[in-house]
Amino acid sequence: MLLTNAHLTTLRDNRDYGLIENGAIALDGAQIAWVGPAGGIPPEYQSAETHDLGGRLVTPALIDCHTHIVFGGNRAAEFELRLNGASYEEVARAGGGILSTVAATRRADETALLEDALRRVDTLLSEGVTVIEVKSGYGLDNDTELKMLRVARRIAQERSVQIRTSFLGAHAVPPEYKKTPDAYIDDVCIPALHAAHSDCLVDAVDGFCEGIAFDTKQIRRVFDEAVQLGLPVKLHAEQLSNIGGTRLAAEYGALSADHLEYATNADAKALAGSGTVATVLPGAFYTLRETQLPPIQAFRDHGVPIALATDCNPGSSPLTSPLLIMNMACTLFRMTPLEALLGMTAHAAQALGLKNRGRIAPGYRADLCVWDAAHPAELSYRMGFNPLHTRIFRGVL
Repeated sequence: MLLTNAHLTTLRDNRDYGLIENGAIALDGAQIAWVGPAGGIPPEYQSAETHDLGGRLVTPALIDCHTHIVFGGNRAAEFELRLNGASYEEVARAGGGILSTVAATRRADETALLEDALRRVDTLLSEGVTVIEVKSGYGLDNDTELKMLRVARRIAQERSVQIRTSFLGAHAVPPEYKKTPDAYIDDVCIPALHAAHSDCLVDAVDGFCEGIAFDTKQIRRVFDEAVQLGLPVKLHAEQLSNIGGTRLAAEYGALSADHLEYATNADAKALAGSGTVATVLPGAFYTLRETQLPPIQAFRDHGVPIALATDCNPGSSPLTSPLLIMNMACTLFRMTPLEALLGMTAHAAQALGLKNRGRIAPGYRADLCVWDAAHPAELSYRMGFNPLHTRIFRGVL
């Protein structure tokens, strides 16, 4: 297939958009075979099935590299509590927060969880997403953690999307282990990780390193198991305080450290040394009305790739718009539109360990978005507006 008359945003490196005004892309099945100006199409592609894109903007497809999109129930009541003055931590300590979603997710069967998740997934796809990371972590027992991961895998059978799963058994301490979190790690989290790995349900291992969740010693034990199983790790770190999660993630060469509002310059330096991506989540920052900004400039200074994601979840980021996330990143975190687009494409791919996604270049997968837009900055500029014209997944329009 040959795509012609396209305004290409190749993102061939991180310095600029890599624009090609009147460009063309040759596809060989699910891969990009050639990219360049329309006047330079190689002879072997000139007889291919051709699609004229009408001068529209083409970018790599978007990637949502941090979601909790499989869950039961909702937490609108807690949203109201927070607006009446309760903090996120106060809600969590009173038995709300993650634990209220745990109860609803345990009650729901796989069919109900899948139906609810697909409604959220469809919204992401409608804005150009082709890869979604999905975490467990709302089960906190063996059966429900595996149930969530099975549902996540089924999404890719129901929709044209790639799913990457992360085992998040160390998300919160369930009520039955409230006073014995170490026993929970031993009795539930680690055995469930092994069971999920045996069933081929896990692509990476995650944890929530925070005062209301697990400390670095407890997360280290989970990460050690992941290393033994040959699984990469990632970590929710420094969202509400700084207890050393970012440096722990760097020590293990994590794919990403996520949230990072309370990360420091030293943390940024550690991420740079390990090649770990900093994933920032403006949806949670906005919903929780946080004031501590992640150290974006420190990440820039140390050359740390910055990814963006919706963090779609029922409590702190009930959001399914990657385009709005890009705008929030620019408005709230002072990222540039180029940084925002890289954050939802190439750097998001890096945060998932995907080496041939997120750029328009030969050898990369043909996951593309065609937009009714003239310049890539428009994708971050508008709010509540979806200019997607066509989503291309694995070379299929």
